[in-house]
Amino acid sequence: MPGDALDFRPLAAEDWDRWYRNLEVAFGGSEDFPEDRELWRELTELDRSVGVWDGDHPVGGASAFSFRMAVPGGAVVPAAGVTMVGVLPTHRRRGVLSRLMRDQLDEVRRRGEALAVLTASESLIYGRFGYGLGTWRMGVTVPRRVGLRAPVDRSVRLRLVAPESVVAACEELYAELVPHRPGMLARQPGWEKLPLKDPAGGREGASPLQCVVAEDRESGQLLGYARYAVAMDWNASDIADGTVRVRDLEARTPGVRAALVEFLLGLDLTGRVRFRSRPVDDALLHLVDDPRRLEPQLVDSMYVRLVELGAALEQRGYAAPVDVVLEVSDAFCPWNAGRWRLHSDGPGKGASCVRTEAAADLALDVRELGAAYLGGVRLTALAAAGLVTELRDGALTETTRAFASDVAPWLPHGF
Repeated sequence: MPGDALDFRPLAAEDWDRWYRNLEVAFGGSEDFPEDRELWRELTELDRSVGVWDGDHPVGGASAFSFRMAVPGGAVVPAAGVTMVGVLPTHRRRGVLSRLMRDQLDEVRRRGEALAVLTASESLIYGRFGYGLGTWRMGVTVPRRVGLRAPVDRSVRLRLVAPESVVAACEELYAELVPHRPGMLARQPGWEKLPLKDPAGGREGASPLQCVVAEDRESGQLLGYARYAVAMDWNASDIADGTVRVRDLEARTPGVRAALVEFLLGLDLTGRVRFRSRPVDDALLHLVDDPRRLEPQLVDSMYVRLVELGAALEQRGYAAPVDVVLEVSDAFCPWNAGRWRLHSDGPGKGASCVRTEAAADLALDVRELGAAYLGGVRLTALAAAGLVTELRDGALTETTRAFASDVAPWLPHGF
């Protein structure tokens, strides 16, 4: 088997530092800030982590997090969050990565998780292991001179607070939103620290992390929040031209969201607000009165792998009735290959996906099925690219409608 001359073994706690340093070298050699390193040490699941050793030297590794992720229909289901994958340049082209992926997907299957997800440092790598691009994220820069055309909730009270002082209330609000957007992760204990990471050495000239909260004036209930930093700058005429860097913004109502955006656009000594990561259908695109002045940028985000195809398709909901036979190819996880009949009577009706000998209606690779799984990538678009083949007239439209999501899937943060 590829990599057999090397020692693949579970990660021991005492080896974590050397194992993680190996990962840093595989990613170019820069060392994480101590605060970041300690958080990743805390979050690492040792029983899901593997190191590759050449004698006494770590040369590769991979890990996974035990996530729960929202899928279309509102269910929040188990998903393996593949992470910390790296191989030293001295040991590439020896099958190490392939074996890590093989062993990991086998382990995910043994754990009963039907899905695996990851974010890719290089987008070319993981398609050959059956991962399809399922979500995009949108960065948006908004000039300060842009106004809002949507109504702002003037009844709320805005307060500047220390980010750590309201983390519990912010996490409660975030948890309420998770089931309503596919791709969002239900944060487990410890993960509430990730949005607060703010090592001084990583600010790139910006202020420490700040937080504004929107609260009900009478009850004090948290209705929304935004975490941000300000990077000051001055132009050639000595006019302030800072940038507000928004890390995250969540709100319970449209009016509260508008109030928070208005606050960010009104910060003194700044010329623009830059939202780092938003859904591609974010309300921000419609809040402003001059959308042409927005500067959006799309970036690939989360890749989805169906590990147990039948179970994965039964876990999600469907936006319309569907009865289709899928001819699926899966070279890396052959237990998924073959014909599957997917049936659902539509929203709230559940689904079944079982093997069948019936004639196929659509033919596609598991990679494309993973891309379409969260509802943001249309099967019709994949068919137009030559990646899905319609074998029965009407099957493509029927299946595309069923797989659709009311909102675009989105991964709020990396892992």
